[in-house]
Amino acid sequence: MSEQGYVGLVLIEPTDPTSATLVKIKNVYVAKKTKYQHVVLADLEIYGRSLIIDNYIQSTENDEHLYHESLVHPAMITHPNPEKVLIIGGGEGATLREVLKYSSVKEAVMVDIDGELVEFAKKYLEVMHKGSFYDPRAKVYIMDGKKYLKEAPSKYFDVVIMDLTDPYSSEIAKDLYSEEFFREIYRVLKDDGIVVTQAGNSFFYTEVYEWVYNNIARVFPITMEYETWVPSFGYSCNFIMGSKKHDPKSLSLEEVDKRLKERRVSTRYYSGRVHMAYVYKPITKPLKKKE
Repeated sequence: MSEQGYVGLVLIEPTDPTSATLVKIKNVYVAKKTKYQHVVLADLEIYGRSLIIDNYIQSTENDEHLYHESLVHPAMITHPNPEKVLIIGGGEGATLREVLKYSSVKEAVMVDIDGELVEFAKKYLEVMHKGSFYDPRAKVYIMDGKKYLKEAPSKYFDVVIMDLTDPYSSEIAKDLYSEEFFREIYRVLKDDGIVVTQAGNSFFYTEVYEWVYNNIARVFPITMEYETWVPSFGYSCNFIMGSKKHDPKSLSLEEVDKRLKERRVSTRYYSGRVHMAYVYKPITKPLKKKE
């Protein structure tokens, strides 16, 4: 059968409530319902080794750097000296990988509720985690992020990074985007601390996106929203940063590149030019319909 008539195994990934993307599946390594979510680890045509949770692509070998570098580096570069970092979620270990690139980091705590997923990632997603789970600076806890935060000491972390499933795609993640949760994050951050989260897509899920943005804006005096096109998602992924003191918009192109070099951070995508695009590009939202 021709490629045009291909009817083999495919992933039907929702783009929004009314449309979807079809992706050809080459190999499946894991397809299991864990205690918390349905996890698939597979090789996808074009995208390579991939993590799929509850039918939504989370990371793929060929474009995950676009997502993870966008999630991690703007906050890490904005902070003048990030030493203690908390990651909530991030089961495949790629966010942890990016955090550990920083020579300043002394402790990187990763908290994920799904231990089975983390073990699958260790075995099948080395192409993403690059051994980050075994770095001596890494501490990985399998537990509820809400419980961890409740028990965490105040003013301990420099940066908190939320790498969770979308607030509209998973019930276990939705509470972790609430105003109450961001107030707990505020508490555990130092006086110049920064939080960043992915926030789904502002075009297809505007109301949910604005709910997350407003929850952060009510807690943190400085906010910045930005987006990055991620091909395997089928849309631009949105991110929101909340800061107690340091403004990511105050950094120049030259200062971003200088900090990357001084901290010995190598990136494939993020740079001073990309940071400037984050600062100045308006967030994409649906056009209002005429009455």
